[in-house]
Amino acid sequence: MSRLIGHDGCPFTLLFRKIRSKPLPSGEDRIRENVVGTTDTQSAGATTGAESGSNRRRLHCCIRVTTVQVRKALWGVAMVICVCSSWAGSTQLAKLTFKQFDAPFTLTWFATTWNCLFFPLYYIGHLCKSPERQTPRQRFRECCRFFGDDGLTPKVFFTKVAPFGLLWILTNYLYLQALRKINTTDVSALFCCNKAFVFLLSWIVLRDRFMGVRIVAAILAIAGIVMMTYADGFHSHSVIGITFVVSSASMSALYKVLFKMVLGSAKFGEAALFLSIVGSANFVFISFVPVILYFTHVEYIGSLADIPWAYLCGVAGLLFAFNILVNFGIAITYPTLISLGIVLSVPVNAMVDLYTCEIHFNTVRLIAVFIICLGFLMLLLPEDWDQCIIQLSTKLRKRDEPAENGAEAGAATGLNWRGRARTSMSTFAH
Repeated sequence: MSRLIGHDGCPFTLLFRKIRSKPLPSGEDRIRENVVGTTDTQSAGATTGAESGSNRRRLHCCIRVTTVQVRKALWGVAMVICVCSSWAGSTQLAKLTFKQFDAPFTLTWFATTWNCLFFPLYYIGHLCKSPERQTPRQRFRECCRFFGDDGLTPKVFFTKVAPFGLLWILTNYLYLQALRKINTTDVSALFCCNKAFVFLLSWIVLRDRFMGVRIVAAILAIAGIVMMTYADGFHSHSVIGITFVVSSASMSALYKVLFKMVLGSAKFGEAALFLSIVGSANFVFISFVPVILYFTHVEYIGSLADIPWAYLCGVAGLLFAFNILVNFGIAITYPTLISLGIVLSVPVNAMVDLYTCEIHFNTVRLIAVFIICLGFLMLLLPEDWDQCIIQLSTKLRKRDEPAENGAEAGAATGLNWRGRARTSMSTFAH
């Protein structure tokens, strides 16, 4: 037995040597294989985790964008209600004020003086919101850079501020004069023509882009003015009132176009400072005009007790709130919604006039109000509205394509997936 085991030619010995000659896997090779397998598993898990993380971030971003848009739209609805209420309320209250206090220029001067409060209110908001708080003098000097490198100099005041102050006073004074002649519905509807006048002046003076739809809107506004005049039979009383309100709309349009041409776009602090300077200049330089009108009995007041201070403060407060919403409302919502609040004041004034005064809504007046409001809404369309319509129609056309194309695409996709699965299985087999 020992000879058989120890003999070199023994088959057991050869088999034993053959087994011993074959190398066994070392500990390092085992560790390396385990590490490679673990690394592959971790890389696959990391890839899956990265994809899920990116999907979560994308979903969170979409939800966040949607939330911001919804919040902005809700603020827009509130802004439309506030703009409509303040504009219609100031118009109706001014109409009531003239029954007791027939002094349109004094009311204009009193309401414009309230503009002095713009910059103080802005500075309070700056202290509440801004992390870097500045003193009133520092903030004032920083906002004065809007007028140039030298700030607010006497030359800048008389060339860039005073003309806009006069346009501001003329716009409000002519509007209030129109309220003395015609009803509030016609006045608010005709004042909406200022949007068409802004477009025409911007096209002529600022060389803005020509848009056919806005030309049509301007034509509708002019046609509405003519029809509104015809609705009352071209009486002198109504013609004068319509002239006043159209002139007011023209002054408003001239103010906006010249502001953009001379001063450009202003930030919130710069706009607040500008309006405060207009109000202060009105108080300092225009205060003598109501005094002259008083002594010449043009706007005579029997005594201070006869002045309806509640009505005056109500009109001035509503106009001040309206100017705040129009000038600073774009910080929380879309500008189009703010403009929509102005045109919605027309039906509100019409409902109030229908129940508070004797107004006859004949067919011509209704058509005139309708086409003026339609022209105003057409002017709210963005410049690329035609491209948006084309893209929308293209998307709708793709949705209406026959279902056969979708079925063919689905079949092709299925074949592709099957081929990909087959390739993966054959590779794994190797």
